[in-house]
Amino acid sequence: MKFEEKDRYGFEDLVEIMKLLRSPEGCPWDREQDHKSIRKNFIEETYEVVEAIDNNDSELLKEELGDVLLQVVFHAQLESENGGFNIDDVCDGICKKLVVRHPHVFGDKSADSSASALTNWDNVKMKTKSQKKQSEAMDSVSKALPSLMRSTKIQQKAAKVGFDWDDVSGAMSKLDEEVAELKDAVKNQDYDNQAEELGDVLFSVVNVSRFLNIDSEEALYRSCDKFTDRFKKLEKLADEQGVDIKTATLDKLDSLWEEVK
Repeated sequence: MKFEEKDRYGFEDLVEIMKLLRSPEGCPWDREQDHKSIRKNFIEETYEVVEAIDNNDSELLKEELGDVLLQVVFHAQLESENGGFNIDDVCDGICKKLVVRHPHVFGDKSADSSASALTNWDNVKMKTKSQKKQSEAMDSVSKALPSLMRSTKIQQKAAKVGFDWDDVSGAMSKLDEEVAELKDAVKNQDYDNQAEELGDVLFSVVNVSRFLNIDSEEALYRSCDKFTDRFKKLEKLADEQGVDIKTATLDKLDSLWEEVK
């Protein structure tokens, strides 16, 4: 195999390495992969980038961005082998998209704020995707997104055409209404209706978070961390008091929980 080791590599080297890994002389595992088999790898690597960002770890961020870049090159190589696009087509596509969707930079439009720049972006996006109705823009929101994030994007698109509450009080009232309907569904022991109403409650919670300018995904992320941290402290306190949390009563566990809080 012809390969030259270097002190420092660039993007083109990554592309060539991927080709070699996929070649008959390359790696058996890499040769066996297709788009679907490495789909979860892309998701995992993306979340690891997010974790590096959350931890303000620049060195880890560099590493994890490399892992994401590898996934991009991997998928492009798979397509190239099948007679589809290659990595240059990927770069060409995103460059053209950036130029077209920034008419205030590369065209004759103006934007004196982030809001107006986003308006330009959305208008061009709908035009280039031949979307005439806002529901078509909603349909374009990826269904693979985490549902809280997808809910936010769908609500934002509805708000752009005026389908929205005047302020957070309207969203809060709607949340109260949905919670009441969920309680009725629970009382009636109707599983299908319970699932539907629970979904409506979650959707309404996202609506409230949007009015408060709080990212619901991040808020839930922080709550998970808070719960985990408190549970660790509860376990520690239980050990100190000689309490077996597996056999303790709920009242006792609630008492420990309140102490931890």
